[in-house]
Amino acid sequence: MKRYCLFLLSLFALYSCKSKVETISPKRESITESVYASGILKSKNQYQVFATINGLLQKVFVSEGDTVKKGAPLFAILNETSKLNRENAQLAAELTDSKSNQAKLDELLINIDLMKDKMLNDSLLMARQQNLWSQNIGSKVDLEKSQLNYQNSRTNYKSALLRYKDQKRRLDIADKQANKNLQITLKNEGDFTIKSITDGKIYSILKEEGEMVNTQTPLGVIGDAQDFILELQVDEYDITSIRIGLPVKVTMDSYKGEVFDAVITKINPIMNDRSKTVTVEASFVKQPPSLYPNLTLEANIILQVKDNVITLPRKFILNDHFVIKENGDTTAIKTGLKDYSKAEILEGITEKDILILPK
Repeated sequence: MKRYCLFLLSLFALYSCKSKVETISPKRESITESVYASGILKSKNQYQVFATINGLLQKVFVSEGDTVKKGAPLFAILNETSKLNRENAQLAAELTDSKSNQAKLDELLINIDLMKDKMLNDSLLMARQQNLWSQNIGSKVDLEKSQLNYQNSRTNYKSALLRYKDQKRRLDIADKQANKNLQITLKNEGDFTIKSITDGKIYSILKEEGEMVNTQTPLGVIGDAQDFILELQVDEYDITSIRIGLPVKVTMDSYKGEVFDAVITKINPIMNDRSKTVTVEASFVKQPPSLYPNLTLEANIILQVKDNVITLPRKFILNDHFVIKENGDTTAIKTGLKDYSKAEILEGITEKDILILPK
């Protein structure tokens, strides 16, 4: 009796082991070859706003969620050194202003008139002395003296003209230089008011008024208020298969159970050395109603689709080239397209074959 019970238990165990072997038959269906990529959402034209100079964040003109136009002021930064430079430039511009220096030029003009009058007077005296000398009246010394006086006065007149022209040129140059310097300092000071470079929405304010800021730390994040792009990271082994225009199937944790269609629009021309991935951008065919920057997503970039082909789950394929039939025989097969779970069967088995799962 004991031996009979043991025999029944052995048969039951053997039957149980056999019943646990998973079997399957290939079936005819569609298969899609795709490349997996993870990524995030970004608003179109999204960028981080940086300070143009180190200083104190004096004023924040916007709040998170605000929409702004291109050129709208976002932040004002106070820099005491630049303020002093601007004040110095203003003083220098006032000092060299042509109106402020007109008195110097007027003084030179008066001197020119005096030199001209003296030259004309000396010219008359010389002519009179020459006339007397021609009548044998007067001495040669007086004639030569009148000629020398005229030459000196003419030289002085020309020198006065040159001094005026030179002084005017110097004052004009100084005035232009001072005004240029003032424009530069005003431009630099204008850079302390950070403005939006695009129409968009304020997604984040990262600094508060009164905080010290520098050119390396972002002040906020701004981007398009309506349009979003998908920023995908594609592995270097897959990137050569990616082309602009390929369709993409997208899933997001924020939209559980839904799949969205997108299209590849841009492939960045450089690989990230650290992650060994290339950034690829895609756009929604029909954008979901509510989106936020930095939402995570997963995507399958569709390379090609085949319909009405024989497929088999990849877990039933041994070393990519063999399957095990129900009778235990190992059969060679040839595969075609593959996705993450199944493969196209080109040769070796049919839909009528029953296969077992390799151990």
